[in-house]
Amino acid sequence: MAAYKDEARGTWYVSFHYNDWTGKNRRKLKRGFRTRKEALEYEQKFRLQQATNLDMNFADFYKLYEDDMKPKLKLNTWRTKAVIFEKKLIPYFKDKKMNEISHADIIKWQNEMIKYRNDGKPYKGVVGEGL
Repeated sequence: MAAYKDEARGTWYVSFHYNDWTGKNRRKLKRGFRTRKEALEYEQKFRLQQATNLDMNFADFYKLYEDDMKPKLKLNTWRTKAVIFEKKLIPYFKDKKMNEISHADIIKWQNEMIKYRNDGKPYKGVVGEGL
């Protein structure tokens, strides 16, 4: 990864190659960053979005998901999703890589969610159980 100073404009830019979804090699040029750090962060984020593998942790995946989905959804729909992710999913899966999350991990998470609510009391059972 490299960022370059545009002396004429006094800003930073990134220029790099990547493979698009069809497998073609493409060049990406993005200008106008105030700092080198901003330019490098843009390149890293862009490469993660273009990557076809899920070798990133859950919290980073959520950031990409948010950037992609938030503009497409109504505000209240997004708020509901955000609460579920931020209060229930991210605390449990945040450091786990997406490609390492297994069915067993999800079942274990579901059982934890059923066991405890926010106030520490267990959820009520499914209607019809134990009646």
